[in-house]
Amino acid sequence: MKLILKWLLSAAALLLVAYLYPGVQVASFGAALIAALVIGLLNMLVRPVLVVLTIPITILTLGLFLFVINALMFWAASGILAGFHVSGFMAALIGSLIYSLLGVGIDAVLS
Repeated sequence: MKLILKWLLSAAALLLVAYLYPGVQVASFGAALIAALVIGLLNMLVRPVLVVLTIPITILTLGLFLFVINALMFWAASGILAGFHVSGFMAALIGSLIYSLLGVGIDAVLS
């Protein structure tokens, strides 16, 4: 039940990101649900591989490169889905930062 609630709140957070930042567009709540699922799957499956492969540059940048990886996952999800669009890399970076902050808030509320 907690997983479904987190998924619904993540979709709502994605809609809030689209409302707050014009570089991110979400067509509907259904598209936000699918986008939240795809972002979660990408973060679960692809992100760990990228983190391991980029350990040297992550160490060199004192962990700031992890923001780039988050933006790439956000941007990749928009490339896969039709109802979710991110206008460019900077929009993905800003959108992923806002989405991550909202995700931290969701995790704090659900804990």
